[in-house]
Amino acid sequence: MDIPKYNGNIHPDEWIHDIQKYNYMWGKNYGGFLNTAISLVDPTIKLSTEIRDIEELCNALKENISFTVFKNTNKRKLQSLKYIPESRGGDTSKFISNFLKLCYNAEINDIEEQKNYLYKSLPMNNYFSSEFYKKMKDVNSVNELIKEFEDIIVKESNLIKDESIVALKHIATGKYLSSAENLCYTTGNKFQLVFAGSLVPDPNSLWKIKFGKKLATYNNTSIKLQHIKSNNKFLGIYGCCKSPSTYHTEVSCNSTSNIINVGYISNYWDENWKFNNSKLENHQGYLKSNDIINLSIENSFYNNKVEFLRSHDIQFTIGNDTFQEIVCHNERLGGNDEWCIELIKQHIWTIDD
Repeated sequence: MDIPKYNGNIHPDEWIHDIQKYNYMWGKNYGGFLNTAISLVDPTIKLSTEIRDIEELCNALKENISFTVFKNTNKRKLQSLKYIPESRGGDTSKFISNFLKLCYNAEINDIEEQKNYLYKSLPMNNYFSSEFYKKMKDVNSVNELIKEFEDIIVKESNLIKDESIVALKHIATGKYLSSAENLCYTTGNKFQLVFAGSLVPDPNSLWKIKFGKKLATYNNTSIKLQHIKSNNKFLGIYGCCKSPSTYHTEVSCNSTSNIINVGYISNYWDENWKFNNSKLENHQGYLKSNDIINLSIENSFYNNKVEFLRSHDIQFTIGNDTFQEIVCHNERLGGNDEWCIELIKQHIWTIDD
């Protein structure tokens, strides 16, 4: 039977707890157990010869310089500890277990000191900094600390990051914003058509979202939606063209270079969208998966008139195929203008994000 020895690389309380599992071997002979425990201490760790019980043994181990070195080593490990998000291969459960173990070994019991170490382990960006401050200021226990930390991590995993893959579900009809490569309108600009497609995300309904910074914030972020299956084509409008059924502004999928190639004036092609919360006009915070939003765009053909992305049950046909229409309009907003943005794949950054 391999009874663990004490060599200064474990917390004395933990070591005492471990060897007490073998106490049954001595029955009622407490002195035999104490003498055996003392004999398991590494000879380089000098102890008093007047140790009368396990508590005195534990205190003697803590007074030895080896325990000071042990605690300081664990403090340095805490200082260098870094949290890696799960999207980049990290393991939150193992991280928390390691964090708590290091705090225990270093005898860091003050909650404010624990907060400080945990904060310094996080990626240094605006999201983690602001969320940590908001959630941790009233935390008074380690259980609260871990609970709030987990909530921050869950929310972070749902953030829409630059160049992530998303889908947009039309709330009223449940269909996804879609386009199909090489399938074009037969009226208007005859560009690649956009429609409300299937009731589940499919390859035609996947878009790469781009906004030139790592996170998109409400009220001040312009986004682009690049169709995954098409060759560098973006969701946009050529403002003078009318939709096939309701004659609102036609929504299509194209690129500036392609517009020039077919002889259109590229200045009137618009592909920069704004988003806002569909229920709260002045909503703040970061764009995240399952947010219900309105999407708007400035129509440069009509002096940058703001128009909103809409779908409805109205359909149009091309050949033998029927499609649910997508348009832009400047009428009063309603249920047909609501879209749920769904994160399909979060973009992974190679630096702190």
